[in-house]
Amino acid sequence: MNRKVEARRAVFAIPGDLTARTGGYIYGERLAQGLRTLGWQFDILNLGRSFPNPTPADMAAALASLAAVPADTVLLVDGLAFGALDTVGLTAVKAPICALVHHPLALESGVAPDRATVLRQLETANLTMARQVIVTSSHTAATLAHDFGVPEQRITVALPGTDRPEKPSQPSTVPHILAVGSLTQRKGHDVLMAALASLTDLEWTAEIVGGPHDPAVTSQLKAQRAALGLEQGVQFIGELERTELDACYARASLFALATRNEGYGMVFTEATANGLPIVSCATGALPETAPKDSSILVPPDDPPAFAAALRSILTNPALMDRLTNGAPAAAADLPTWEQTVSLAGIALAKTMDGPAV
Repeated sequence: MNRKVEARRAVFAIPGDLTARTGGYIYGERLAQGLRTLGWQFDILNLGRSFPNPTPADMAAALASLAAVPADTVLLVDGLAFGALDTVGLTAVKAPICALVHHPLALESGVAPDRATVLRQLETANLTMARQVIVTSSHTAATLAHDFGVPEQRITVALPGTDRPEKPSQPSTVPHILAVGSLTQRKGHDVLMAALASLTDLEWTAEIVGGPHDPAVTSQLKAQRAALGLEQGVQFIGELERTELDACYARASLFALATRNEGYGMVFTEATANGLPIVSCATGALPETAPKDSSILVPPDDPPAFAAALRSILTNPALMDRLTNGAPAAAADLPTWEQTVSLAGIALAKTMDGPAV
């Protein structure tokens, strides 16, 4: 859809740097690019880096900045901040609000129970102030409707788009396992390495691509790698630019991420578009994101089950071929970013034109 809509104004409030190479930030960046193409005046408002556990200074500055957005401008607020904002302070906002929720903060892995309770209360209250809510999966839509009381008519599911690779994959001769995800507890890299430690009788190499977003987890993972004797087999690559990440997908034989929860999981559709079999966990939105014909999903937090799935692929060429051949058909049905942006634009227009909450 290339037709431009009438000029509208929106401010996208997001914590941290929109150019960060994580799924949520990439989604936001592509929305910004696409909506500007459709004729929106789309500005970025940085709310500070400390969300979703904001410092008092960041909270005060964020609320003041949000309150300053004029009433004739749609305010799109990223869920990483929206679910942690002070509810009373949020009532001072004049602009119509649209929330962008990848997955509820209260359901994030590793959140202390008392903090999860606070976040659930904040998110539930704050979501009542949003005229519209954009989510990135049907799973998150159902969670918000069932557990957070968001009316279904206010929710728009805008699945992330998927870029098709420009070059065909050229997998390594030795099976090469790729994991893409920030070094946080939720991504389950500790489970992956525990699984790989039981596969040292097989020939393989592995790369974990992702930024060190949690220093404590990063240290734990590197210590675990050393303790398991995997320093030669498993490489931590860090955060990569798009062309470098594409090269990682191109040389991989299979994609493996032992995630504990996903609101959608853009890296899984990227793996599918690159023709890779997937080993992951039956959690969050993954049963709907990972194609059934090209993936094996096991219970989360189960290293033996994860290892068994990897072993079955690495030792069975027929299974590897079947899963690999299942990826292209699944990739053909993936949405484009143009479709994603179109749906988001409709939700923003409803936010501007709809009745006050």
